[in-house]
Amino acid sequence: MERVAVDDVDVVTNPMGVHDIRKPVSRALGTDHVAMNYFELAPGDAFSGGLHTHDDQEEVFYVRSGTVTFEVGRDRERVTVGPDEAVRFAPGEFQSGFVPADADEEVVAWAIGAPGARHDWDQIRSVVECRECGGERVHDTGLTDEARFRFTCTDCGTSFSP
Repeated sequence: MERVAVDDVDVVTNPMGVHDIRKPVSRALGTDHVAMNYFELAPGDAFSGGLHTHDDQEEVFYVRSGTVTFEVGRDRERVTVGPDEAVRFAPGEFQSGFVPADADEEVVAWAIGAPGARHDWDQIRSVVECRECGGERVHDTGLTDEARFRFTCTDCGTSFSP
């Protein structure tokens, strides 16, 4: 058995600086088959750096307090998830969650992914502006040795790190 208090888990944030408090609880517990991250998001903060999908992992977000807006699919349909509600995204389903900048309250939420306690970077795709093709395109997503994201356009092969 492993046990940890969320207050004792170190803060590890997104390399793109899109939030201030993310606590990888699964890392502290040493899990192998599930990822659990605790978030405190201020207005304007996001869970991740943008619209993305995990081809090998489903994700569940549980909102304890506050309200989160999710963009779902390539058409970015907006879905609002409020206190004590949860939403699930299937493997391969594009999504992005954020707190609107004009929100009145902070959000406390959990992100849970399975299978796997860590991301397989070869299985993550993001939708970002391609500097070569122009317009939003699907990019393979990786992590550089400097712990920065690297995006590679699946259309033209151009890579960049923001």
